[in-house]
Amino acid sequence: MTRKWWLSSWLQQLVFTGPATAAFALIVLLPFFLGMYYAFTDWNGVADTASFVGFDNFKAAVQDEGFRHSFLFTAKLTAAAVVLTNVLAFLLALLLTQPLRMRGALRTVFFLPNVIGGLLLGFIWQFIFIKGFAAIGSATNWHLFNLPWLGDESTSFWAIVIVSMWSGAGYLMVIYIAAMINVPKELNEAASIDGANALTRLRHITLPLVMPAVTIGLFLSLSWSFKAFDVILSLTKGGPFNSTESVALNIYAEAFQNNRYGLGTAKALIFFLIVAAITTVQVQLTKKREVQA
Repeated sequence: MTRKWWLSSWLQQLVFTGPATAAFALIVLLPFFLGMYYAFTDWNGVADTASFVGFDNFKAAVQDEGFRHSFLFTAKLTAAAVVLTNVLAFLLALLLTQPLRMRGALRTVFFLPNVIGGLLLGFIWQFIFIKGFAAIGSATNWHLFNLPWLGDESTSFWAIVIVSMWSGAGYLMVIYIAAMINVPKELNEAASIDGANALTRLRHITLPLVMPAVTIGLFLSLSWSFKAFDVILSLTKGGPFNSTESVALNIYAEAFQNNRYGLGTAKALIFFLIVAAITTVQVQLTKKREVQA
């Protein structure tokens, strides 16, 4: 009876989880481990054979000035985009959990940018920065709209940050709204009776109770910013003069344009390990601040 139950249990797991596990292994695990193998070879992405070169690719990646610059740019972009996107999403969630007449429509409007694909998003904002801002600047003579938004290193950086905020804040807003709705009203009512103002209630009640959502929001925005590729490709192509080249764009160019697939996968593996370490620390730090209602 025990053996029959054990076989039945394994058969059920195989039927229900087997196809998904096989698909995950084929689509995710196999390419990942193949990439790890190619990182130790000189494969050019085309040849039938690849020679083992040990850690030469990793040494070359660390010594590559372009890779170091792209990593510095990605770190700056991540720091700015993560903070600003989460702050904007949190403020929008605060606003749209108030008893507003149009809050349902406004939630939809703010979420819609997340539906637009990255490449299309970049082309739309490229038109806005080049044509739209120029038209507004000539009509109003405001210096802000006359800046070379995609033609200068500093302004192009902030252009990418603006697009990142615009596309990601709506998605995170939905997460924060769900968390705020679940904050017990009794706690805010009791604090209000005790004389706590709105800012005090936000700091000592709402924020601690929505920390699980903050953990998710920071994790998602970190991964989005570190993996930034399609928006930058369509918006600036890494320019001007590679000043906005992200790590993902640098890896893409190394592997598929320079035909140095081994070096590209070595850079990708280094990048993966660093991002995994950063996101793990972030999750652990924010989880310590989570409290139960």
